[in-house]
Amino acid sequence: MRSGVLKVAVLYVGAVIGAGFSSGQEILQFFGSFGARGLWGVAVATALFAYLGAAIQATAVRIGATSYREVLEHLLGEQLARLVDGLSMGMLVVGLGIMLAGSGAIFQEKLGLASATGVLVLAALIVTVIWGGLTGVVAVNALLVPVKLALVLVVAALALTAALDPSPATPAHAPPAGLLGDSWVWAAVLYVSYNMLVPLAVLSTLGRHLTPAEAVRGAVLGGVLLGLAAGVVAAAITTHHAQVWPYQVPLLYLASAVHPGIGNLYTVVIWLAVFTTGIAHAHGFASRVALPGSRRYRLAGLGVVLVMTPVAFFDFATLVRFFYPLFGCLGLVLVAALLVRPPAGFWRARAKTVK
Repeated sequence: MRSGVLKVAVLYVGAVIGAGFSSGQEILQFFGSFGARGLWGVAVATALFAYLGAAIQATAVRIGATSYREVLEHLLGEQLARLVDGLSMGMLVVGLGIMLAGSGAIFQEKLGLASATGVLVLAALIVTVIWGGLTGVVAVNALLVPVKLALVLVVAALALTAALDPSPATPAHAPPAGLLGDSWVWAAVLYVSYNMLVPLAVLSTLGRHLTPAEAVRGAVLGGVLLGLAAGVVAAAITTHHAQVWPYQVPLLYLASAVHPGIGNLYTVVIWLAVFTTGIAHAHGFASRVALPGSRRYRLAGLGVVLVMTPVAFFDFATLVRFFYPLFGCLGLVLVAALLVRPPAGFWRARAKTVK
């Protein structure tokens, strides 16, 4: 029981805590720019992560899913599922390219190496993990996700308690008034919807490997851990908002402000986030094409990495700015289905039992 719960939790956290989260930029835009009210937004997001993750897992186990397409058909019906499936596959492919580009940017900006080196290193590692099938994906996440999560929490906690220079950095533009005007609730919903597509692709593949209790408990644990991490990061960013808002990587700035050595260490954290998210995208795509661990699954993973490697040489920031809002809009369809369909199924089943 404990093994299955932890398996779900680490895969869930690994799929959500990517480069955007670890950089602090996601949290700054969705929560930090609302000040103290942003923490209420984190609370809403935590509840949604826990519930939606549990809904995905309960559905996957109930129908014995091996890919997210089966879950989509159950939730949305065949026609709408076909549309969302096509868009989701495109998102997974593009997201993989963005993670490869992120690795190239880190190698170039922080290590002084050619961006191609970062792209090719990450591509080779992702293919190696995918070649190990679902076992390889779970093993890497079980090893790296706790390390990544712990370091994010430590850096945010140190920054939260640190006495930094109170004078803000010279701004290049006015600070944002809030991602969606004054609606921190809507910002929380959009943040979760934007982050649910990759977990759907990853968690759905566990449908035949878990008991219902393992699936739900693991998803709830993963949602709570995500909320804890987001809350600590949001508190640190809110506390030092005047200093961090002009920076593209707020948590890296805070880590370096606490101590230069911690800043160097945090660069590794961001790269690990890119790595685990890249694995999630490649696995989600390959598992949609074939059963995880099969020869076709491995070839699909290799093929999508090879196809997206040239795309990774586009500018990382430009790719994020263009595609991530699109991912959020697509995710709203999935969130709406997960909020309505599982409770409706529960009440229908209960009514039949009563009769």
